[in-house]
Amino acid sequence: MSKYVTVLSGAESRFAGWCKENKIDPQRVLVASSRVERLRAEDRKIRLSKRQARGKEDEAAKAARSKKPRSGRQVTDRLLTSALRGAALTGPQKTRLLRAAAYLAEQKKLGAVTLANLF
Repeated sequence: MSKYVTVLSGAESRFAGWCKENKIDPQRVLVASSRVERLRAEDRKIRLSKRQARGKEDEAAKAARSKKPRSGRQVTDRLLTSALRGAALTGPQKTRLLRAAAYLAEQKKLGAVTLANLF
């Protein structure tokens, strides 16, 4: 049992309800987020191409600016506790939680998870 079970039992947020309904331990959200948000080689290449394209206006530079790397930031303990309690979250925080929840839903062969389902 994780330490989030006590928070989950008294929580009334939609995210907590989704975790209860699908029998997902919130600790798994942390682990899934670290796997999903981890920077990879292609993300580093995108950042390098953006740096090299600064100040240039050709087609290659525009293509480099259009790609978006992962953030490299994962769901934290504090963010997860806030989401379970139903506190106000920023857009990027909700997106990180959504990506981790979608990864877990895919593993458990659940339906698609949307932002409206979780928050």
